[in-house]
Amino acid sequence: MRHGKKFNHLGRKAAHRKAMLANMACSLIEHKRIKTTLAKAKALRVYIEPLITKSKNDTTHSRRVVFSYLKQKEAITELFGDISSKVSERNGGYTRILKLSNRLGDNAQMSLIELVDYNTEYSTNVIKTKKARRRGGKKVSNSDASISTVDIPLAEVVEETPAAEVVEEVNDAKESKEDSEGSKADDKEKK
Repeated sequence: MRHGKKFNHLGRKAAHRKAMLANMACSLIEHKRIKTTLAKAKALRVYIEPLITKSKNDTTHSRRVVFSYLKQKEAITELFGDISSKVSERNGGYTRILKLSNRLGDNAQMSLIELVDYNTEYSTNVIKTKKARRRGGKKVSNSDASISTVDIPLAEVVEETPAAEVVEEVNDAKESKEDSEGSKADDKEKK
């Protein structure tokens, strides 16, 4: 029975689970997004969001508390430096979980967990400016004008040639080929 057990144990003992979550948290801090299973992503969100909140207050005590969870100096430096400055205005919800398709091997539900402030596609703070579009289409500049093509109706381009003229051209080509072969033979006889 699971009385009072409110978090996912992820099929691991306590030490293995803590080490795995610490490693995943360091990877998330370093790469800003990681791909993992949905259950691990949800467990990681519960694990890392209080640590990000602690990083807003840059004191020796908060650094030591976070270091007791993460155990990597580079991750601590990144968390208290760049990440804490980006999330200083945010009161929570530092991560986003996006569901992906199932994994081929065991059909596990995959997801992408990322830091919200580092994804510019979904950010509402970034103002996107649209380019002005015209109904008339694209204007041709002077350099492109020399390359532009002239619209000629297809009927004017295709000229009909009678079949007799085509046959005569083929016969002329054969005769010229035979003449060139004959002259080569004459040159060999002279030598």
